[in-house]
Parts: sequence; structure tokens; C-alpha cells
Amino acid sequence: MLSTHLSVRSRLAAVALTAVAVVAPLVTADAAAASGTKLTQAQAARKLRAAGISWTSSGHCSDRNNRRCTSFSRINSGTVNGIIAFKRASHCAVTITGGTETGHASGRYSHWNGYKVDISPTPCVTNYIKHTFRYAGKRGDGAPMYKSSTGNIYARESSHWDITYR
Repeated sequence: MLSTHLSVRSRLAAVALTAVAVVAPLVTADAAAASGTKLTQAQAARKLRAAGISWTSSGHCSDRNNRRCTSFSRINSGTVNGIIAFKRASHCAVTITGGTETGHASGRYSHWNGYKVDISPTPCVTNYIKHTFRYAGKRGDGAPMYKSSTGNIYARESSHWDITYR
């Protein structure tokens, strides 16, 4: 009787684990993983520098409240991890020209909220995006968009690539 009880119990546990394994990918943890935690300017800069990613600003500053600066203050760790992964996969030099500073369009998945970075449109970067990601039509402002298999959006604006990491 005890062995039958354990056998039934073992089978129920196996069914429960299988159900969890089947349901787990459906959970929207992807969004949480993409956004991650908010980083300070110093934390983000340290990670980007270690990955060989540079940045520039027209004002030579990092003040989040100055549109001429390039700030990483309150950027999502998922955004930093995303641009690092992009650099590694593309083997391109990456220069960030826009971060979390004021002056960008608002919205949930905005620069200000830590989901976006702008990067220089070098030939290497542009070729990699166009040949790796699926063309996804034009954005409302006319910018052509490319979408990765994980849902990241690469929009070609006039002077840069605007990248959204969800």
C-alpha cells in the first residue's frame, strides 16, 4: 500500500512539474527580464566601458535633465545588457549617442523610462541590423523598423538607430 501511495504521489509530482514546464514559457517574465533593475550612471558606464561600448554627447555631459547630454541614469539593466549583446553578436563598434536624458519622445517604452538607446549608424551596424532582423514596416514618423526574434525594435531615424529593448 505504501509503495502504491508513493507511486501515485511520484506520478502527481511528475505531472505537476510537466505542467510547470509547459506553462513557464507562457508567463510574461520576458518583459521583466528585459527591463531588469534601474542602474546609476556609474553602474551603466562601468558595464558599457567593460564591454567596449563608447558614448558621446553634444554637451560633453551626462546630466539626465539636459537634452545635450547622454545620460544612463535610471537606464534598465536589460537595456544595457541588450546593447552589450548586440555589440558582441554584430562584432561592430558601438557608440551610444542617446540614453535616458530628456528631449526624447515620451511613452512607456521611452528613453526616459530606460528602455531605449540611440547608436551611431555606422555601415557595420546598419548592415548587421538589416541583414539579421526582420523588416517590420515604418513607424508613425516614417522611420523604417526592424524587429529581432526577441521583440527588440531597431528604428532608423535620420541621424541614428533608435533601439527599444522591451
